Amino acid sequence: MLCAGSGQGGKVCRGGEELAGKPSPGSGCCDQWRPRSARRTAGSRGGGQPPPGAPLHLAAARPQPRIAAMRRALLLLSAAALLCSGLKCVCQLCEHTNFTCQTEGACWASVMLTNGKEEVIKSCVSIPELNAQVFCHSSKNITKTECCYTDFCNNITLRLPVASASSSRPNLGPVALTVIVTVPVCILSLSVMLIVYTCQGRHCTFRKKKRQNIEEPLSECNLVNSGKTLKDLIYDMTTSGSGSGLPLLVQRTIARTIVLQEIVGKGRFGEVWRGKWCGEDVAVKIFSSRDERSWFREAEIYQTIMLRHENILGFIAADNKDNGTWTQLWLVSEYHEQGSLFDYLNRNAVTIASLIKLALSIASGLAHLHMEIVGTQGKPAIAHRDLKSKNILVKRNETCAIADLGLAVRHDAVLNTIDIPQNPRVGTKRYMAPEILDDVMNISIFESFKRADIYSLGLVYWEISRRCSIGGLIEEYQLPYYDVVPSDPSIEDMRRVVCEQKLRPNIPNQWQSCEALRIMGRIMRECWYANGAARLTALRIKKTISQLCVHEDSKA
Repeated sequence: MLCAGSGQGGKVCRGGEELAGKPSPGSGCCDQWRPRSARRTAGSRGGGQPPPGAPLHLAAARPQPRIAAMRRALLLLSAAALLCSGLKCVCQLCEHTNFTCQTEGACWASVMLTNGKEEVIKSCVSIPELNAQVFCHSSKNITKTECCYTDFCNNITLRLPVASASSSRPNLGPVALTVIVTVPVCILSLSVMLIVYTCQGRHCTFRKKKRQNIEEPLSECNLVNSGKTLKDLIYDMTTSGSGSGLPLLVQRTIARTIVLQEIVGKGRFGEVWRGKWCGEDVAVKIFSSRDERSWFREAEIYQTIMLRHENILGFIAADNKDNGTWTQLWLVSEYHEQGSLFDYLNRNAVTIASLIKLALSIASGLAHLHMEIVGTQGKPAIAHRDLKSKNILVKRNETCAIADLGLAVRHDAVLNTIDIPQNPRVGTKRYMAPEILDDVMNISIFESFKRADIYSLGLVYWEISRRCSIGGLIEEYQLPYYDVVPSDPSIEDMRRVVCEQKLRPNIPNQWQSCEALRIMGRIMRECWYANGAARLTALRIKKTISQLCVHEDSKA
């Protein structure tokens, strides 16, 4: 028999004996634990009054027979419904059952740390899962899990425990946090600045005591040249490598340890200075920042593989330097105290021997430029495009070196392409070939650029030959076409003279009396043909002058 009460829940009684133990007073459970005589006595009394002397709490707890029967029936129905329906829980994944689920096991709620955020899961746990003793265990600071056994008991909010270290740490506001971070950083920065300032002051004092005059540059030169001259350094590093110039790091070291001495020239590109590097003279060509393309192009051409030649200006370094006001673009090269051929001819007359020496060296340098060297580290053919007496330097031994390669073009024989620089500059108008003045030169053929160089070379030879002494007579120096165009001619002026009137510089009759001048005159004429294809090549000119040199030596 199943009985229920209002106190601690229902109790099961069978055969007048209580199975689950005696209920507490007031539980109202079946009264089956009392003796039958007492029950009969209670039933015989009218109005259901307890017998005299019975305890009051028992009297109050005894229900009437009909009410007790109804209560027992309701309890039976509730127990049966409970056994049929199971435990109801909140389920976040059960959208089709209105976020509820049923189980015979337990309700389950869990919160776990996923990607730094708390993720809450609520669901049902079956009896096998419950017996596995996995779902109802928490992990410290990572998961927190609870299992319960009443309807919807998992509809609770769980939180992970906060670490004790963070709870004990005081909460700092933004101002306090900023102060805590900023103050140590400022103190550290001031300390570093003070140390650097002190070290620099001591270093500068040491350098002033050590350096005797302005010509001694920084001590890095000792690390670079190791007791060698600049020429030896360049020779060692170029012959052992690609032959294209010094390594970039060495270039920057040299450029940043040069002390400028005096300005030696100015032009449309910028200025040329004489500088000192480890006691040796170097030439520093300083470009303005707006002429960066010319600087970059010239440095690029000078570092062409296998370009280095005794009759081409020796390139040393290229670097950009900030003087505090603007950026200077430096091109460092060998220094030749004689200056340009233009300056040299203005100051000096030349002998026949000097004429041949100057002319042969220029032809050798131009032939090397024009020549293509085939090989794994070959040299492309290069055309100068601005050959003139101001772009040729005279060395101490009275040979020449071709300089100013800012407008040069290279020919790629493999791809048959011409590397023409993106440069707004054009060549010097006075030295332009007829096909350039007439704008009929085929720029897709590299030979066209070489032929234009040959025309300019003939004009340079005319300038040198005019200063040659013949029978004690020396003509003053003049530029080509000095007598037919203004000092700064336009392209139209030159086109009219060279292309329309077909004039060329005058070759005096007295040159015929001298074998060397006669041959030089013939070379000039063959350089000045209007048809570029008919002009001599640089290599042919070099061979002709070499033979003339041998002839003059045999006469001596």
